[in-house]
Amino acid sequence: MSAQVTTAGLVAMLEDARTRTLELVAGLDRDRLMGPRLDIVNPLLWEIGHLAWFHEQFILRGLDGHPPLNAEADALYDSARVPHGTRWSIPLMPLPETLGYMMQVQEALVRRLDGRAPTPEEAELYQLVTFHEDMHDEAFTYTRQTLGYPAPIFAASASVEHTGSGSWPGDVTVGGGTWRLGSEPGGGFVFDNEKWAHPVAVTPFRIARAPVTNAEFSSFVADGGYHEDAHWDVEGVRWRDDYGAAHPVYWTRDGARDWMIRRFDREEPLAPDEPVVHVNWHEANAYCRWAGRRLPTEAEWEAAAAGAPASDGTLGAGKRAYPWGEAAPASDLANLDGGHLGCVDVAAYPAGDSAWGCRQMLGNVWEWTASPFLPFPGFAPDAYKEYSEPAFGTRKVLRGGAWVTRSRMVDTAYRNFFGPERRDVIAGFRTVAL
Repeated sequence: MSAQVTTAGLVAMLEDARTRTLELVAGLDRDRLMGPRLDIVNPLLWEIGHLAWFHEQFILRGLDGHPPLNAEADALYDSARVPHGTRWSIPLMPLPETLGYMMQVQEALVRRLDGRAPTPEEAELYQLVTFHEDMHDEAFTYTRQTLGYPAPIFAASASVEHTGSGSWPGDVTVGGGTWRLGSEPGGGFVFDNEKWAHPVAVTPFRIARAPVTNAEFSSFVADGGYHEDAHWDVEGVRWRDDYGAAHPVYWTRDGARDWMIRRFDREEPLAPDEPVVHVNWHEANAYCRWAGRRLPTEAEWEAAAAGAPASDGTLGAGKRAYPWGEAAPASDLANLDGGHLGCVDVAAYPAGDSAWGCRQMLGNVWEWTASPFLPFPGFAPDAYKEYSEPAFGTRKVLRGGAWVTRSRMVDTAYRNFFGPERRDVIAGFRTVAL
């Protein structure tokens, strides 16, 4: 992420994130904006109000000491104060008033920077609120998938093309050495859980060139992988049995051998060479046991994505911001930003390969790692204190970004984190040889 951020750049990011938010709620009536009460979703009507509150809280109120623009906003939209289960029953503002509140906050954020450069603190917080909105926009997208709503329409999706199709089997060898896991100071905006880079010993390993495909995962299903306890750890067995899981959540049978998959509100034939998606950590771990493989640690994943071989084949000291180098993500390098409104084959985007030859380590699907989400040495929470710290020790780390993840936010050091039971996230995985 760039260390130099101008006022024009901050405003453009704010406006682009808001455009995406509005695209994601466009065409939904009040019933769909509220939706059913589920542990893994929020009412979309609540969530867009929360975005405006978050912007106001950290900048207009936090930096400027302004009184609330809406006297009821704290009681409605503060996620630390409003229990999840009550968000369907509290007296939310109707959609027009909610959108008006969002516009009022947005205009105030733009107006306060007019004609001047941002201070470092302002640049940090403007990026924080934008990336917070980007994360919620990704959640809006998979909420629409969870609830079977129509696919969103993104204006930016119309002309995106990519090269490459089919499978991309095989492993690459990543040399061993000392890897500095995390982000280095001085590189621009960094989330608190990436601070700071620290040395980790990495032994040589062989990692898959691409994520596990639907065809590969369907072989696990066909072989009775969901029914064989030996493939599942204790927590995985408990989750599988509690949910009656026998295949990925959106798969349905089409005859004796074939599968269909639900994408938003439509059933489609399962694409064999696309990455398996919407599988949780337990399912990924069980597949690995069945296949005689394992999940990578997050240090291994980051070394394979951002590292490069030294002259002797060991892990070099340099670290790339992106698998392909330092150039910002572009439409020929990674499936990001919602350009395809879904996954593409794992062989696509050869120009985005890492130095070791791994493909799609950014974009297409988030990738589960073996690692629990824990603080790096010396961790201290940033301004958004509830972002990382409450989740430590209860989640697993995912890396790499999905097809809808915003390219401005993700790089090879970005750490995502979800509970191992979550199947709604746009997540798949790649494997490592034992």
